[in-house]
Amino acid sequence: MAGFLTWVSQSGVVQGIIIGATFAFLTAVLVMNAVIKTVSTTVNGWSVIRACGRPENGVLVRAACAKALPVVNVFEEAAYWTATKDGSGQGLSGSQDYILHFPPGQLPPNDAFWSLTVTDIVGYMVDNPINRSSIDDGSELVENSDGSIDIYLQRAAPGGREQNWLPTPAGKFKLMLRAYLPGTEILDDKYQVPPIMRIQ
Repeated sequence: MAGFLTWVSQSGVVQGIIIGATFAFLTAVLVMNAVIKTVSTTVNGWSVIRACGRPENGVLVRAACAKALPVVNVFEEAAYWTATKDGSGQGLSGSQDYILHFPPGQLPPNDAFWSLTVTDIVGYMVDNPINRSSIDDGSELVENSDGSIDIYLQRAAPGGREQNWLPTPAGKFKLMLRAYLPGTEILDDKYQVPPIMRIQ
């Protein structure tokens, strides 16, 4: 066994296979990232991919969708927006406080429900003091006097606004907004998710 391991460690063929496999993997990641950019649209810092889940998609689009949004439904069943940057193009970070302001009547239109989830940059839920990783249409959000809704994205509780607080992790993070059975305005590409704004 020791002789075999010595041969493997010194074999140019084995090392070539390992290097080749590594380059193949990295190339595949670069190709999928490029494909994701071609099938996604970004507005106000929110990216949406409308093509995922369709049976007519080619192998590259399917692979790119699986990388970006694993186990995704077709857009007509569930619309997904993701954001890793705020409205000014800067990366989302727990060192900053943010607000997501929905004008009156501008929560994601749907025939089922919507939800906003915060995760780390990879996509894993992160512990927080109130065990809340998402806000949805059942969260009984408090409206402003004009009927608009502000969602506070920050590490520390916003004084007096805890009902509309979605705690963020310490480092970089990602947001995902979903609308299940999206409304006509979403399907017709007329709805825009508002930008995530830094609180100064």
